[in-house]
Amino acid sequence: MSETVWSMCGMCSVRCPIKVEVDGNRIKWLEGNPHLLGGALCAKGSAGVALRNDRERPQQPLIRDGGRGAGKWEPVSWDTAIEYIGEKLDIIIDRYGARAVMLSCRGGPFMDLFKTFIHGLGSPNFTNHDSACGRNVHHASLSVYGLGRKGFIYDIKNSKHLVLFGRNIFASLRIAEANQVLDMLDNGGSLTYVDVRQSLTGIKATRFFQVRPGTDYALALGMINGIIKADAYDKEFVDRYTTGFNQLASFVEPYTPEWAAKECGIKAKKLKDFISEVSEQAPQVIFHPGWMLSRYRDSFYASRAIHILNVLMGNIEVKGGQLFPKGPGDCGVKGLRSLDSQVPKPEEKRADGVGWKYRHFDKGPGLFHLFYDAMLTEDPYPVKGVICYRHDPFNCFPDPAAQKEALDNTDLLVSIDTHYSEFGWYSDVILPESMYLERDSIVATQKGPKPRFIVRRKAVDPKFDTKPAWEIFKLLADRMNIGQYFPYNSIEELWQWQLEPTGHTIEEFEGKGFVSLADEPIMYDRDNLDGKFKTPSGKIEFISQKLADAGLASLKPYESPRKAPKGNFRLIFGRSPVHAHGHTVNNPLLNELMPENSLWINKRAAAKLGISEGDLVDVISASSIGTIKAHVTEFIHPEAVYTVHGFGRQVPLQSRAYHAGMSDQKLQSGKLMDMDPAGGGLCLCEVFVTVRRSTKNPKRRVEL
Repeated sequence: MSETVWSMCGMCSVRCPIKVEVDGNRIKWLEGNPHLLGGALCAKGSAGVALRNDRERPQQPLIRDGGRGAGKWEPVSWDTAIEYIGEKLDIIIDRYGARAVMLSCRGGPFMDLFKTFIHGLGSPNFTNHDSACGRNVHHASLSVYGLGRKGFIYDIKNSKHLVLFGRNIFASLRIAEANQVLDMLDNGGSLTYVDVRQSLTGIKATRFFQVRPGTDYALALGMINGIIKADAYDKEFVDRYTTGFNQLASFVEPYTPEWAAKECGIKAKKLKDFISEVSEQAPQVIFHPGWMLSRYRDSFYASRAIHILNVLMGNIEVKGGQLFPKGPGDCGVKGLRSLDSQVPKPEEKRADGVGWKYRHFDKGPGLFHLFYDAMLTEDPYPVKGVICYRHDPFNCFPDPAAQKEALDNTDLLVSIDTHYSEFGWYSDVILPESMYLERDSIVATQKGPKPRFIVRRKAVDPKFDTKPAWEIFKLLADRMNIGQYFPYNSIEELWQWQLEPTGHTIEEFEGKGFVSLADEPIMYDRDNLDGKFKTPSGKIEFISQKLADAGLASLKPYESPRKAPKGNFRLIFGRSPVHAHGHTVNNPLLNELMPENSLWINKRAAAKLGISEGDLVDVISASSIGTIKAHVTEFIHPEAVYTVHGFGRQVPLQSRAYHAGMSDQKLQSGKLMDMDPAGGGLCLCEVFVTVRRSTKNPKRRVEL
């Protein structure tokens, strides 16, 4: 019998709302939720059925049989796998304490389960992938507003000008956000894009600044200088809600637009025209602070400067600007009940040093890469158990060989995922999660101008012996004698428990897939924002008291990025709209669309090296080498080469992706601990490589 199931996509971390048409136990149709996305869905979301039918994903629990990474597995029952993990955790906790266990995830709206489990064990060591993604943005935002990177949302549709520093918004690909940009452009708005190469977003832009690699901070400083010099900032807003403006104005005095243009390699007149344009369009101008800014050694300060540009526009809590995300409390509704809030807060200090050794960093998820140091040195204490839920650190962080060296000092590695991952292949246990069309998820809150409750609903039964996260963590919790923190035996009982304070029921989600808490957008009084900024001063801080207490500068003098040595290039990486990093490269449909990545290289640089379009080239770093096809183009800065992240995988059971393309993170040898000391983000674009035409046969050899 045909039916409609309202759910949420799970092909990437965006989790777009979807409508699923089901006939019996078969998916007939997938589309974006028409009430929120008008039916739109990206290529990844459309390939969900291919993931369900893919037999090259974990089909039942597996326990390692042989050395780590050898690929020898024993298929076992769920009871056997849970007991195996439980026995290992018992030994670790008995010898070292619960603090010796850490858990990482990909983030998102359903983290309550994972936090509850690790905190219920008694460990403070919950973390995620963010030191290779948005920690610089997050900490920069905290230093300016006292609010994290999710402390604002962006009313792009109603803005007059959107400025993007390397945020390839049409490749990333958040459907709702991309649609807002298109609506803004249709309404006559402007789009300025800044990057070292042309991209899908740059093609749509009304202005494109192709800058030297590593000069984003210089460009932002030049913009700040020009806006202040032109008296184009919102003086009333700055006077009322900020501190440190005079110090800011004095600091940027030497960083003129002319200086910035020369440093970045762009035309001064075009930069001045840009400054004049945004001056007239303010406050409906958004400088998007980015999502992933773990790039250069000054990316924290570049992000801070971008936040400051928004403040100068006075764009906070105005239509077409930055908006505070509203929650249930703003609608007179009580929030969802949280599992983690029932758990006693662990008193142990974190093994990564965040919150005590590094006091200026947000404890939240901390910084994953710093756990590797604790594994190697056992300082401040040993880390012996690692559980990764939907997170592949080998694909996420630099230098997998260095990661393995640290992980070899652990006693238990567990991968919980719908896919085989390189970390999973090196783990001791793989617990297969049901793919998103086969599982329910907990209820979550989605904040915004019109906040809502959201939930993922199972559309079809699991094809293999897999389970949803809510059941996996319940099984683990019961085995570890912390089942009291998971007070349910079915997803229906969990939904009822979560929703009880709100007055809503799960049946209310059946009409549209969500429960809206407001009919109209909620706006705060812009003339009464006192108390909204959570800095020590209660104001927006151009000069951060928290940074000063940590001995760090709020406004760091600019240092020109080191140029690539002669014959070298700076290695840059990014996203494709077809793939979600390494999660989807083996998907049957998406692999067909993009089976491997390529290396973008400037046309003139390629000519000097004798490289033509489609040639196989060797990309060589200090201690690693990758081979990849060349894409010769004029649309990349000659100091850089670029590739799409997520390829070069070495999991034999993923036959389509096996050794297809090149892995950028494996070229980042020695970079695992190379982080921005102020922001905590890794310096993932500070690697120099040489490129040469490869002698390898571009076609796979059939016979010797």
